Amino acid sequence: MPEEIESADKVGSVSGNRYAEIVAELRKLVETSSRIQFTIGDYALEVEPMREAGGQERGDELFTVKDSLFRLAEDIGVSYSQVRSVRWTASKWPKDRRVSGVSFTVHKIMASIVDDEERWATILTPPEGKSRWTPDEANRRVGRQIVKPVTPQEKITAIHTLARDEDVAAAVTTDFLKRPTVAAKVPEQEKVRVVEEFTRDESVATTAATSLLRRPDVAFRAMSDDTARHQVNHAQVERGRQAREHFEETSPVAPAIRNIDRSVEFLDLVTACHSFVAAAGRVVPGLRDRQLGDDERTIVHENVARVRATLDWIETAVDTGKVDVDGELAKLLQGE
Repeated sequence: MPEEIESADKVGSVSGNRYAEIVAELRKLVETSSRIQFTIGDYALEVEPMREAGGQERGDELFTVKDSLFRLAEDIGVSYSQVRSVRWTASKWPKDRRVSGVSFTVHKIMASIVDDEERWATILTPPEGKSRWTPDEANRRVGRQIVKPVTPQEKITAIHTLARDEDVAAAVTTDFLKRPTVAAKVPEQEKVRVVEEFTRDESVATTAATSLLRRPDVAFRAMSDDTARHQVNHAQVERGRQAREHFEETSPVAPAIRNIDRSVEFLDLVTACHSFVAAAGRVVPGLRDRQLGDDERTIVHENVARVRATLDWIETAVDTGKVDVDGELAKLLQGE
């Protein structure tokens, strides 16, 4: 059993020993396959050597590079993309730099290492704790996505790749946020930003705000913000005004209600006059045999003047329906 094959009682449907035998046989085939692919690449390079950009005049060619490689692919029964790929890989690995026991796939991945010396040295040094290079380890070395993510960052990269489609990303995000432990780990500022993004739509924002303000602790904290409190109060007043206008415009009982409102105003006015008379009736008798000081008399006279002006204003409003207040009366009523 090769030493790099971990022992196991069973792998899949075969025993550990049988699995080791299968791996040994397949490695021979992979080695043969690698030689075949390098050979195809070498022959493709002979047909069309790699050229520096701008190193040849296209007009002097009988075939373009693509035409030549396409014809070669057709004549040997493989795809053009395969011929093009193995040609490029072979160009990066001279025959004396190709490593026996390392698959063509790994050679192809590491061909992306730009510096020749670094590339040739890297393939000779397997990752720490490994006896040989694997495609995933090679991809990890050159910074590409791997098939089986191990580290958290590799898993995050894999998720981002799978969620490039907007619909997929939305579904994945929704599922993740349904997990309390995941949602709890999201920083507060990120949560706020996500909520703001999700509530750009007015209908969504309305639904979310309504649901949140139904929570007493949230409503209490929100109302500690002066701007939020002002906006809520303003909205309540505006909604009341709109509701009243709508009622007056559309309700068949609106005229009757307006009559009732006028009756209420009449009753309020009569009540105010009655309250004043009743209060004066209680207080004035208490002044019997009492002499007020000059300052006290001045204050009482000023207030009596305000009362007279108010009574005149009431009479004008009742007789004419005009409730405008001129400047002098306004100052008098305000005590100026």
